[in-house]
Amino acid sequence: MISRREFIQVAAATAALSAGVGSGLARAVAQQRLTEKELLAFEPLGNVTLVHVTDIHGQLMPLYFREPSTNLGVGEAKGLPPHVTGKEFLARFGIAPGSSAAYALTSEDFEALAKSYGRIGGLDRAATVIKAIRAERGDKVALLDGGDTWQGSWSSLKTRGQDMIDCMALLKPDAMTGHWEFTYGTERVKQAIEGLGFPFLGLNIRDAEWNEAAFDASTMIERGGVKIAVLGQAFPYTPVANPRWMIPNWSFGVREEDVQAQVDKARKSGAQLVVLLSHNGFDVDRKLANRVKGIDVILTGHTHDALPEAVKVGKTLLIASGSSGKFVSRLDLDVRDGEVKAFRYKLIPLFSDVITADAEMAAKIAEVRKPFASELSKVLGKTESLLYRRGNFNGTFDDLICQALMQERDAEIALSPGFRWGTSVLPGQDITFEDVTNATAITYPAVYRMGMTGARLKEIVEDVADNLFNVDPYYQQGGDMVRIGGLSYAIDVTKPQGSRISDMQMLKTGAPIDPAREYQVAGWASVNEGTEGPPIWEVVGNYLTRQKVVRLEPNRAVKVTGA
Repeated sequence: MISRREFIQVAAATAALSAGVGSGLARAVAQQRLTEKELLAFEPLGNVTLVHVTDIHGQLMPLYFREPSTNLGVGEAKGLPPHVTGKEFLARFGIAPGSSAAYALTSEDFEALAKSYGRIGGLDRAATVIKAIRAERGDKVALLDGGDTWQGSWSSLKTRGQDMIDCMALLKPDAMTGHWEFTYGTERVKQAIEGLGFPFLGLNIRDAEWNEAAFDASTMIERGGVKIAVLGQAFPYTPVANPRWMIPNWSFGVREEDVQAQVDKARKSGAQLVVLLSHNGFDVDRKLANRVKGIDVILTGHTHDALPEAVKVGKTLLIASGSSGKFVSRLDLDVRDGEVKAFRYKLIPLFSDVITADAEMAAKIAEVRKPFASELSKVLGKTESLLYRRGNFNGTFDDLICQALMQERDAEIALSPGFRWGTSVLPGQDITFEDVTNATAITYPAVYRMGMTGARLKEIVEDVADNLFNVDPYYQQGGDMVRIGGLSYAIDVTKPQGSRISDMQMLKTGAPIDPAREYQVAGWASVNEGTEGPPIWEVVGNYLTRQKVVRLEPNRAVKVTGA
């Protein structure tokens, strides 16, 4: 049900937009009831407060980030959060259309609401929120970082994550785990961890030669008089989804039995609260919560889901805190007699025009970004379309990348990975070098051009589809479908492995893909060592410089059934 406050807010925003007033006035009207005090308002509960951030992906500054319009669940997860989007998401969680929450959490009316509510995020805004919670709750607070923190921006790539490490150090986390952090390579990860000043946890990572633990499995802290065991679960499929050759001596996996063993060990050591700081992905964590006994809270990450309510699986609470620095999660717990008696939760959106920037963090952000400021602000072109990435099948930013790959590398077909990180650009805005690198900044950026048979192309698409739509979450690797330029296909997400993809055709001619014919294919982010070619940001930059203005038509190249 829409409250009176939300009704006034929506009505004011709608009136301002329909009247054609300036964006500054429209934003002011839309936000007239939105204040920092309101965003942080929380009725405290119990003796422990967990604060969670995850999947920041190197984003230090406020940004635009469109949530997905398609997020399909399969098997037992079909139709369950986080696999609801748009109007269904609003209805399920009782969120008013056009409200600030609708803008933060869905793709509904994104362009119009972005002009009204502005950018979200910024680590200086997160610092303000975290400091306010600590000031209110004192020694009851634990801050936990779910990983994918050190990667996703140009400054992070150039400093090998040091920009994020230096800024996060000001927040004094109690622990973190990781995924994309490992793409800086074994030695860099070891070096970075030594200087963190807090534990980097990964109970599911082993030394590949000796099968021994490669990282600390857990840390024990005390908050509000409660002994808390924090267990860390890194992304289980890192050597598959990312280059194995960068971390050859570590093996990964879900390792459910190890999780249970660590939970049991923590309980025997006197833990009154057990928290799994996870980068498994939501559906993997939901299955894990059903099978591992004794976990009170799973702070989930990797799949970038943002849910305004905790999901309860048995006695375990699952918390999904979004991505790109858009949100801070606060979970208050009443812990007595070794169990959670009650909880209260809030997902706090960091509206950058509403929340005051923390001065200390703002100064550090300016310092770490200064060496790259000139590069980042370089204008490469302009967009007449909304550029976004997030979604199971289509992302206009990836469509743009595919166009650049085909034109600049003289290819018939383009492949672009279904990464979920990367910011959005509104229609009418300049496309800067920072925008491009926010979608491409990785340590293996080479653009290849090679011949592939039609049969090999189908095999690739089938493999990615199984990573996303296998009914067993333990076989899902997160991410979205590979983006393809130059061809169309149909997919039935309910079919078994190897049988989901059909009707593959060349877009230009409508000719069916010939399994025996070799096609010239351009792509990037190959996990194979020694891949040669120009970096993807150079290829996209050259394309934009020549095009000057880009417009992306709606992508209708993928026909989905079974959803």
